[in-house]
This record gives sequence, structure tokens and C-alpha cells, in this order.
Amino acid sequence: MKDLVEHMAKALVDLPEEVAVSEIEGEKTTVIELKVAKEDLGKVIGKQGKTARAMRTILNAAATKLRKRSVLEILE
Repeated sequence: MKDLVEHMAKALVDLPEEVAVSEIEGEKTTVIELKVAKEDLGKVIGKQGKTARAMRTILNAAATKLRKRSVLEILE
């Protein structure tokens, strides 16, 4: 899951070396935290949050296939 989010984020931003992804495993849910450079934050979120929503949808589809639940947090 972590690799999937990292790959998507690096494809979107201008500074791929600034992308940091961490994964926090819970009992039932995995929280994936995405941190990008401040100037790339808008590219990851997108207009009206459409890009972020699309990333969350892809993540949820992959998690469902593995019978897990994942949440994407985009950190500033």
C-alpha cells in the first residue's frame, strides 16, 4: 500500500525526492500518511480535492482486494 501511494505521489509532483510516505498499522485500519513539499501540495490535492479523492479511491480498491481498510492522510 505504501509503495502504491508513493508511486502515485511521485508521478504528480515536481520534487519527487521530497515525497515521504509512512504507514501506521492499526488493528483493523492502516493509516498511510503522505507528506510532500509545500509547493507540491496543491498538485497532490487537486482542484476541489479531486486528485486526493482519486488517490483515496485507488487505495481503497487495492485495500479491499487484500481484505483490509486503508485511510490516506495528506500532511502539510
